[in-house]
Amino acid sequence: MIYCVPALYQAQHDVWQVNNKNDDVKNYNVVGPICETGDFLAKDKRLSADEGDLLALRSVGAYGFVMSSNYNSRMRSAEILVDKDKFHLIRRREELLDLTKLEEGLHDEI
Repeated sequence: MIYCVPALYQAQHDVWQVNNKNDDVKNYNVVGPICETGDFLAKDKRLSADEGDLLALRSVGAYGFVMSSNYNSRMRSAEILVDKDKFHLIRRREELLDLTKLEEGLHDEI
C-alpha cells in the first residue's frame, strides 16, 4: 500500500480499487480540490484504473463527512454505509440551497 504525505498535514490515505475492468497497471496520483492545492490523497499508487472507475478511500479527513466543512463553499459529500455486498445511502449529498438556507436577507432566487 502506498500512502500520501500532503504538504501541510502529513496525512496518509489508503486507496482501494473497487472495480477492475482493465489489466493495464499504471502509477497514478489521486488528488482532490477540497482543502489545499497540494491535496494528494495518494502518490504513485499502482492501479489498473480507467476514467470513471470507482475507488474507495479510507480515512480521508475532510473528504469524508466526519471532518467535512463548507470551507471554500464546498458542499458535503453523501455518506454510504457498506455492509458486505449491500450499500445504503445514509446521508444525501448537500446542494447549494443547503449552504444558504440559514442566511438572512438574501433576495435572489437560487
